Amino acid sequence: MSTLFFSKAKYTITIIIHLIILVHRSLALSGPVDPTQGFVSLPFNRSYYHIQKPYDVPEDQRYSFSNGIHKCWVYSTDKPHSLSSRTEPRTEIAIQLFETTCVEYRTHLHLICSDRFEHHFPPYGYGYSSGVWQFEGYGYVPTGTSGVCIMQVFGASPHATTLMLRVYNGSLMYYRSQVLIEEIYDEWFRLNVIHDVDGSKVKVYIDGYPVLETDGRGGTSHAFKCGVYAQNDDSFYMESRWRHIKVLRKSD
Repeated sequence: MSTLFFSKAKYTITIIIHLIILVHRSLALSGPVDPTQGFVSLPFNRSYYHIQKPYDVPEDQRYSFSNGIHKCWVYSTDKPHSLSSRTEPRTEIAIQLFETTCVEYRTHLHLICSDRFEHHFPPYGYGYSSGVWQFEGYGYVPTGTSGVCIMQVFGASPHATTLMLRVYNGSLMYYRSQVLIEEIYDEWFRLNVIHDVDGSKVKVYIDGYPVLETDGRGGTSHAFKCGVYAQNDDSFYMESRWRHIKVLRKSD
């Protein structure tokens, strides 16, 4: 073979080696990111969310908040969250606009109302129809919980939701079409969900790593929810825990 052939072969091998080195360096440098950069954290306390739970049981039989941890649980035999609802059982932290009255007494607001009147108070919570919004929370799902949505972006058209993160047999999934994390049981994980309404995009991060980027699903009104909401093939008992929940909005 000619010297030219060997020279070209050597050059090609050198290029390949350099490309391999660059790829390895890129992988070595890549790591978790902070999805909240460029976002502003909004106020969040009990005044900004309410608990959706089976309508026929007291709240403290399906939800607790202790030592900074929200615990939501529900049974597959439970009733829906309202008499008029035909949805499956749920106990969810609903971070959406809602109204309260004296009939729906809220001790966390320390409302003092006359029994002779029904007072209505302005809606509170976070609902949105434009802009870029983000949910952040640290979640925990115990072994055995399955067939359940643990977080959703409510609102879409013609669908009910823009995003559902479900757990099936320990795997965290986008609806039931894509596995995002193979094993989610019994470990705290950081979840960030970014919804760009105008750009019709949704991004999901687990522990700072991107695991999903998908299109929006329409709709004119949205809100974040987390907890447990029974889906198909649900386990008898479903539970998730949450701490350090935040709602953020992209700064201008």
